[in-house]
Amino acid sequence: MNNHIISVTLNKENYPSDYDYPFSLPIFNQTKRILFDFPVTFFVGENGTGKSTLLEAMALASDIHIWRRSEGVRCQVNQYEKQLYKYISLEWANGKVPGSYFGSEIFNDFRRIVDNWAASDPGQLQYFGGKSLVTQSHGQSIMSYFRSRYKRRGIYFLDEPETALSPRSQLEFLDILHQNGKEGHAQFIIATHSPILMGYEGARIYSFDHRSVNAIAYQETEHYQIYKRLLLEN
Repeated sequence: MNNHIISVTLNKENYPSDYDYPFSLPIFNQTKRILFDFPVTFFVGENGTGKSTLLEAMALASDIHIWRRSEGVRCQVNQYEKQLYKYISLEWANGKVPGSYFGSEIFNDFRRIVDNWAASDPGQLQYFGGKSLVTQSHGQSIMSYFRSRYKRRGIYFLDEPETALSPRSQLEFLDILHQNGKEGHAQFIIATHSPILMGYEGARIYSFDHRSVNAIAYQETEHYQIYKRLLLEN
């Protein structure tokens, strides 16, 4: 398969700040380029390491709209918080392709937006499994979305898709990745904490737990080691 995105380059020489997040993170200063040579790529690491920030920046740099409601008034505002996408460069194999961004925290906003569309045009639901996403449980609606959306050619960014999924549903999600990734039309870049998802055979895993992004084997991930130790002790 020829991936849609071949690499991302972080242009640290153009960063507008050395002291404000996300530009202050060492990993965004020590990492120059990340290659994407598999249909499925996982970003893994502790909370706050930058994996979700880079994922969202790549989606925005791909001209993908992120459906979320206004955050409202905040007591502290970082003007650079969502600006990383302006300082990265994506290398495309054959030009930009359509795609989508899934975020576990904003999916409720998205499914309500879809329901509003369907109120005036019920046919819209055919793009999302044929049933209202709001009338299903959180996990059911997510799986309906995954089954329908990822059949189409494109680049797909997912931030912690496992959040509302049972272990059985996570295995079903792996089947969705396999079916659509092997067809050569879909590429997936996923930030996750799930050792079940990381176990996908034939994926590249990038760790954000060090000063630069590094490719690691599944068995080397802290997630695998913690779960293995826990199961052996019980």
